[in-house]
Amino acid sequence: MVPAPGALQQCVGISPPVLVDQPDGCKPAEEVSTNCVPGIFDALVRPASLMMDSECQHVLHGGSMRNISHGIHTVEIDTLLPEFLVFIPLGCPGFQRIHAMKKFAYCKVVLATSLVWVLLDMFLLLYFSECNKCDEKKERGLPAGDVPEPIQKPHEGPGEMGKPVVIPKEEQEKMKEMFKINQFNLMASEMIALNRSLPDVRLEGCKTKVYADNLPTTSVVIVFHNEAWSTLLRTVHSVINRSPRHMLEEIVLVDDASERDFLKRPLESYVKKLKVPVHVIRMEQRSGLIRARLKGAAASKGQVITFLDAHCECTVGWLEPLLARIKADRRTVVCPIIDVISDDTFEYMAGSDMTYGGFNWKLNFRWYPVPQREMDRRKGDRTLPVRTPTMAGGLFSIDRDYFQEIGTYDAGMDIWGGENLEISFRVGVTKVDYGDISSRLGLRRKLQCKPFSWYLENVYPDSQIPRHYFSLGEIRNVETNQCLDNMARKENEKVGIFNCHGMGGNQVFSYTANKEIRTDDLCLDVSKLNGPVTMLKCHHLKGNQLWEYDPVKLTLLHVNSNQCLDKATEEDSQVPSIRDCTGSRSQQWLLRNVTLPEIF
Repeated sequence: MVPAPGALQQCVGISPPVLVDQPDGCKPAEEVSTNCVPGIFDALVRPASLMMDSECQHVLHGGSMRNISHGIHTVEIDTLLPEFLVFIPLGCPGFQRIHAMKKFAYCKVVLATSLVWVLLDMFLLLYFSECNKCDEKKERGLPAGDVPEPIQKPHEGPGEMGKPVVIPKEEQEKMKEMFKINQFNLMASEMIALNRSLPDVRLEGCKTKVYADNLPTTSVVIVFHNEAWSTLLRTVHSVINRSPRHMLEEIVLVDDASERDFLKRPLESYVKKLKVPVHVIRMEQRSGLIRARLKGAAASKGQVITFLDAHCECTVGWLEPLLARIKADRRTVVCPIIDVISDDTFEYMAGSDMTYGGFNWKLNFRWYPVPQREMDRRKGDRTLPVRTPTMAGGLFSIDRDYFQEIGTYDAGMDIWGGENLEISFRVGVTKVDYGDISSRLGLRRKLQCKPFSWYLENVYPDSQIPRHYFSLGEIRNVETNQCLDNMARKENEKVGIFNCHGMGGNQVFSYTANKEIRTDDLCLDVSKLNGPVTMLKCHHLKGNQLWEYDPVKLTLLHVNSNQCLDKATEEDSQVPSIRDCTGSRSQQWLLRNVTLPEIF
């Protein structure tokens, strides 16, 4: 039986004795106390439990007595949980009743206990609320505080599904200051989860392709220098979350002498918790992208090496096509379609599958439309790979052994920007089956490099680079001593004229065998009499793009209008135009290294 609050009793067997009332049917306390003491201490050892003694039932509300003693042992009830049960003999034959506690004392105990629970609940609520905020910060990629746990599941938030992040007006000034740190909107990046979701923009035919399970494994090598925590880790998470585990051997992060503290021990602690092996390698001094990539490649173990930039995001199905091409032919170097992430809003924008890599006469990498010959080869199947003469360089996969065979990167390159073209040329001119080459010289027993002209004619026949020309270099006006300059302008804009600097660049023009004056893939064009000279796409149909150079008179005649190229006018001091031919010095032009007949 359970006593009412006013009849709460205690079973004791120690002195001094307590005054008790003698209820009907109870024996003196000293006759039964020894049977009850074990039950008391049993319950104190195991709080919040209910046990049945052999003869008596015991109940005690924690906090109703200051202590319970047995011999030399004392147990302070205040040190136990606020609520627990112990056993006290109640209603046993011959047992005596202890004086009932006063009701107000009992109420005080109940109130005190309740207050303890309320305070404990408030503490737990505040603790876990604050902890949730910590987790949110960690998931957003902030490197402050404890090392965040690896993120496994996407969640709702800014930038999800590749949507742009809009910064409130009141944060615009802070955003601009943070932009200077990495030259992109760092504030927006830190608002986005490290494993944000992205749309699947693949062609429907690509989504249904099935790849073999025994594709080669790959090591992903990522070089960084003072990279933002959020963009670097978002790259890593995208690789892990969207790569088949059995194909991803490891991720190798190569630190090219970063100075930011969060890229030291915090980064190492973070990546140790990821489900894919991630190794951090440190360069002893700033060495540049090429040498850092070479060190990462040397430390990797996969059959294929995949190089990625430190601020990219892989989409679903990105890896399998790359490895499948290399499995089919290990001498294939494969690049993915490179989409765009806005540096301002971090919006994800799908790239075109109808472009491929090329370069201009200044050896600048450029994107060009896929030529008709390549579209014909694929027979309209856009899911087939595009053969490209050059690659962007930031993202590609290559067989480990083949990478060694072609000489890897040129370790003498100090600055990035030309390594992609250099390795493209090497792959293009050495990947030729010569058949029986026993009669050739010793250096031509395996693979022999061809002249660059062979590369342009066979590997890159769609190149906009003029292979036949009369002159290549500056075009200088005799009277003003100024040179034609494209002023970094685009198609349909006017060509300029500027002080000659002899550095090439925007002042390099070619006078081709087709009698075009070209700058990159644009030709000088005039559409009306006395009109300005504009730059339009070369159409190779002559017309308004046909010019005749007289090496004796030093004039450039626009054939369609029968007018000569003249210096800039007073109305527009930086734009040349055509005028009636007068033979004046303002219409005389010196072409750099001009040779007639044409140069090959």
